[in-house]
Amino acid sequence: MSALRFRGPVLPDGETRDLYVVDGRVTYEEVASAELVTEGWIVPGLVDAHCHVGLDENGAVPPDVQEEQARTDRDAGALLLRDCGSAADTSWIHERDDLPRLIRAGRHLARTKRYIRNYAHEIEPIELPAYVAQEAQRGDGWVKLVGDWIDRDAGDLTPSWTRESLDEAMRTAHEHGARVTAHVFGEDALPDLIGAGIDCIEHGTGLSADLVDTMVANGVALVPTAKQLGNFPQYADAGRARFPAYADHMMRLHETRHEVIRAAYEAGVQIYAGTDAGGVLPHGLIGEEVLELTRYGVSAFDALGAASWRARTWLGLDDNLAEGSTADFVVFASNPLDDLTVLAEPSRIVLRGVVVG
Repeated sequence: MSALRFRGPVLPDGETRDLYVVDGRVTYEEVASAELVTEGWIVPGLVDAHCHVGLDENGAVPPDVQEEQARTDRDAGALLLRDCGSAADTSWIHERDDLPRLIRAGRHLARTKRYIRNYAHEIEPIELPAYVAQEAQRGDGWVKLVGDWIDRDAGDLTPSWTRESLDEAMRTAHEHGARVTAHVFGEDALPDLIGAGIDCIEHGTGLSADLVDTMVANGVALVPTAKQLGNFPQYADAGRARFPAYADHMMRLHETRHEVIRAAYEAGVQIYAGTDAGGVLPHGLIGEEVLELTRYGVSAFDALGAASWRARTWLGLDDNLAEGSTADFVVFASNPLDDLTVLAEPSRIVLRGVVVG
């Protein structure tokens, strides 16, 4: 395979270098015969840390649609995807070198009749540890819980699980080498999830100062899905006729979302970028999600890191364009840290050492 050369500032340190790709790997040792592909700002492959390859609003989708979803993310520069729950078996994507790296969380685990139809294994708390073991074996090191949802009897968000079931579920997942994350919109489910030893919270709009401090102390991550939080009024309107208390609650969470996520960031919670694509939102929005994070008070450097070098390390790809690492990176014509809107227009996308865009 012929060598390729890319020249420009390499983030996160911003040092201008000649980066060579030889046999799919990065080297900074000069290769005289290398073809110059492009010059620009070189960023470790982008990461969508919360998406749903294999799902649409009605449930599982067939492989051709799964491929289209993954390709759309790739063409936006997202070369590593944490699939945060899918009813479809997407493991075949692992065999495709032209599609993003995929880390699957298995299928959502939700309380009976308390989640989106056709998405989850709908079970009772006593069944949770066994299903966690099952999905830990099915996935790629993550398990996804639905921490709260509308309780029709209460007419509002309520926790899905007992503390006892969560304690056992966390032990089970960790014994299987898996980390656990949970969808949580409201306040009440968070203390037990965090207290039981969860590894990550999705959305997190109900967080309080004391819980944020515990997250920092315990290394619990947060993926706020910032663009998705903007849809809360839509969800409130859809449920208002039957569940007015829920609708009012969602509107309060929407009104305080910036304050809550900003407080978590300022306290030192590790925040990562995820679009929640695959249900209401389309794939390919990672650039918009990074920009949205800055509207929540996250600095441009930290927002981009949340969708690139920091997220890759968090998900186990601690390469970040080091000598000899796999060549997964995106090149931009100008410095994205000066203007994050350039993330929408990659100049070149390199996946496993091959220029794919």
